Amino acid sequence: MKKVIILALALVAGSAALSAQDTQKAAAEAAAALTAATDKPEVAPKTTYWTNSLLNQINFGQTSLWNWAAGGYNNYTLAAAIDANANYKKDKMIWNNRLQLDYGFLYSADKPILQKTKDRIYFESKWGYETTVRHLAYSANFDFKTQFNDNFKYGTPKNEEGHDPSIQDWLDARTLMSGFLSPAYTNFGLGLLWTPKPWFSLNFSPLTADLVIVRNPALRNTYGMELREGGDKTVGTDYKPVRFGLGAQLKVDCKWVINDVFNYTTQLVLFSDYLHKPLNLRVNWDNKMFWKMTKFFALTLSTNLIYDENVKVKQVAPDVKVAAVQFKEFLEFGFTYTFTNKK
Repeated sequence: MKKVIILALALVAGSAALSAQDTQKAAAEAAAALTAATDKPEVAPKTTYWTNSLLNQINFGQTSLWNWAAGGYNNYTLAAAIDANANYKKDKMIWNNRLQLDYGFLYSADKPILQKTKDRIYFESKWGYETTVRHLAYSANFDFKTQFNDNFKYGTPKNEEGHDPSIQDWLDARTLMSGFLSPAYTNFGLGLLWTPKPWFSLNFSPLTADLVIVRNPALRNTYGMELREGGDKTVGTDYKPVRFGLGAQLKVDCKWVINDVFNYTTQLVLFSDYLHKPLNLRVNWDNKMFWKMTKFFALTLSTNLIYDENVKVKQVAPDVKVAAVQFKEFLEFGFTYTFTNKK
């Protein structure tokens, strides 16, 4: 009996020893695996040379009047805007792209039709390669500007006495002012880009090819298109649809970021046509002040100023129009959100 007990105790002791050895072996293997894992080199994050952003805005306005002695009309406004940027920078090369889209309309109780308040398509692309001079780069610049659809000026419709004008009366009384590719401005220039500060850039292109396109024959005279040889001034199709220019362009861009909620941007573009009165500059000046009041709502003030001697906008006689300064201003409040990538 004693031999049996001694044999059983020996088996138990041997099993415990083997178990301890297995435990020690497993612990050693785990420690070795952990050491090997910590010894592996860290994988560096993938380098990106692009900085992208997409600003979206929707603005709404409304006015209602009840027994208002001073007069006026109930009205509603709705406008949307997109400002997209895609900028590339690697070593000495930069490539900046920006697309601005604006569209808005107004409905007023005095006119049973929608009237446009804003309409713009504006694309810019700017390439640069640094020179040996600090802050100075060789540059190539491309711009394209037009609008989405037709825009009209509404006159007072004729109607029978005692009857309110119908929708068709209003449509018959309107005058076409502009449209898609009527006009469109596009140019490509070669020159120098100077960026002494992150918030300031000046691009001078002494060699700039400029194209003005007016697709609609009815608008070609308004935008100063050339009359074909032997053509009739009263016939729109007798005007050329494209006007070519060769000149110099100066573009100045500034963006001041005051803090996380307020910024101001301005752009001034001057173009001189060597082939057609080079001293008469074409001027475009845009300004925008952006105040983000809450996470999703912002107040925006924007202005656009244009002067182009080829665009006849001011009526000085029944059949005579002359060039004049064009100015537009918007003060808007509404929803805003920006998507950005992170390096």
